[in-house]
Amino acid sequence: MIYTSDKIEKEAILQVAQSMCVAARTAPKGRGIDNIVTAVITDEDKASIADKINEIGERENIAFFVRDAKNIRNSQAVVLLGVKYSSRGVPYCGFCGYENCAEKQKHSGICAFDITDLGIAVGSAVSIAADSRVDNRVMFTIGKAALELGLLGEEVKMVYGIPLSASGKSIYFDR
Repeated sequence: MIYTSDKIEKEAILQVAQSMCVAARTAPKGRGIDNIVTAVITDEDKASIADKINEIGERENIAFFVRDAKNIRNSQAVVLLGVKYSSRGVPYCGFCGYENCAEKQKHSGICAFDITDLGIAVGSAVSIAADSRVDNRVMFTIGKAALELGLLGEEVKMVYGIPLSASGKSIYFDR
C-alpha cells in the first residue's frame, strides 16, 4: 500500500489536534477547577467558521477578519479552546476588578482565573503543534465566530481558535 503525502499529512494533523486538546485538558488550572472546553473542527464545519469570520469582517468593516477567513479555508483543521466562566471563591483576590467573588457575581464579572486558565491551555496546546512541526496561529477571530455560531455551547463565554496547516511555507506568516 502507498500512503501519499495528502493522506499522511491530514491524518497527522488530526492526531496533533487531538493531542492539543489533551494538552489543554491537562494544563494546570486555578484551584484545580477545569472549565476548559475543546473541539477539533474540519471540513464543512471549518468552512462554516470561515464563512462566519468573513461575515463578521464585512459586517463590522474589519479587514483582518476577512484575511483570517482565507487562512481558515486554507487550513486542514481548527482547534477550538474555550472556557466557561465561574467564581472560584478565592479569598482576598480581586484580580477581576471586584472586591470579592460575590461582588463579581452581582455584576457579571469575569474571573481572572478562568482567563488565565484559558491562556495556559492555549500555550500548552500550541506547544504540541510546534513540537510536531505543524504550522499554527492563535486567532481570536475564530473564537468570535465560534461564539456567534454557538459551537461550544451556551456556557462557554470566551474562545480562541488555532488553525493548523502542513505546507511548504506557513500560511500564517506572510499574511
